[in-house]
Amino acid sequence: MMDFKTAGTIVLISIPFFLLSIWAIVDALQKDFGTLGKKALWGLVASIPFIGAIIYLIFGFRKGKKSNP
Repeated sequence: MMDFKTAGTIVLISIPFFLLSIWAIVDALQKDFGTLGKKALWGLVASIPFIGAIIYLIFGFRKGKKSNP
């Protein structure tokens, strides 16, 4: 069984990854990637826990352009 200190440490380490994932998903949904399929693909990649946001940041972030409302 896990003690309180270990559980708290895991939660504190997980929070930045969670926030990065939320940011990546929102950013991907706000950008225009040329086609709806590419936008959906980058949104799906960004939603993969932990590693998806990092992949989006490295490869997809600069591919999209901010869409004008």
